[in-house]
Amino acid sequence: MTVALMWEARAVEGRGEELLAWARRQELPVRPSRRETFRGPQDRVLVITWWDAAYDAELPELPEPDPELVSRAVHRWRFESVG
Repeated sequence: MTVALMWEARAVEGRGEELLAWARRQELPVRPSRRETFRGPQDRVLVITWWDAAYDAELPELPEPDPELVSRAVHRWRFESVG
């Protein structure tokens, strides 16, 4: 089964590039089968990692950035591939 973990954060206004750089530097203790990083309006950063694992598997996730860098808590979602 393929599981996708989504991590999305919104930077404090004007600090989107800094948040993007921070997210790209984050290493996970286990390498996912795929990882993509996106940026969006309102200084948002999205990271999606794909794993060959069960939906409820214990998987590493990106941490919370420093509170001074983000305007709210990180949003996280987990999805399973349906083919």
